[in-house]
Amino acid sequence: MKSKLTFGLVLAAAVLAVASTGCVAVVAGAAGAGTVAYVQGRLDATLNADYEKTVNATDLAIKDLQFAKISEKKDALQAIFIARTAGDRKVEIKVLKVTELSAKVEIRVGVFGDEALSLTVLDKIKANL
Repeated sequence: MKSKLTFGLVLAAAVLAVASTGCVAVVAGAAGAGTVAYVQGRLDATLNADYEKTVNATDLAIKDLQFAKISEKKDALQAIFIARTAGDRKVEIKVLKVTELSAKVEIRVGVFGDEALSLTVLDKIKANL
């Protein structure tokens, strides 16, 4: 009986700790996606596509979603896109080269994040790969 109570308290503490950090992790095996995680307002995804294709797909996603592109910075290892929605919310998308065949995408909407909009952006990027 005592071990069940201890286990229950430990489990409850662990759930509370995860819930209070704002961490939600989702593992996806969708086409083109390795892992996807939404952590503290930022969506991180590793895509099974090379860096240049992912950068181009990101640019197309911004156009498809009709966001106003504010800036784009790019080198051989990283690209950073800043865009604004019609509601004037800032969307920052980073594309990082991981390997020759994979790239990491980081998406943040506003200061605190927006999981639904971040997933919509990611879906558009994957659709353009």
